[in-house]
Amino acid sequence: MDLKTATAIRRLRLVSAPEATSFLLLLVCSVLKRTTDFNAVPVMGMVHGVLFVLYVIFWADAWNRAKWSLRTAALYFVLSVLPTGGFFAERRLRRETEDAVIASRARKEGVVGA
Repeated sequence: MDLKTATAIRRLRLVSAPEATSFLLLLVCSVLKRTTDFNAVPVMGMVHGVLFVLYVIFWADAWNRAKWSLRTAALYFVLSVLPTGGFFAERRLRRETEDAVIASRARKEGVVGA
């Protein structure tokens, strides 16, 4: 994995958890708006919207650079629209990056011929 690909995946990873958190907070704010006088939906909606747009931009960049299959790219996009999906995406992306680093080190040391 080259540096630009690793950076693109890292950016996607870094925005995944905050995007998922903002989605959950937006859902909580929506419930509170309906049950109390507390209305933070406009603020949380904007925060979540910005984070979601960043996620989609970083997702498209990572898809382009990492040369993911359509299935993998679709999985990461679907995870972005599920309330806790961003947490699962972050974990999967971290594992994918760690595996790529291990494989790269193994190739450098001549352990594998790939």
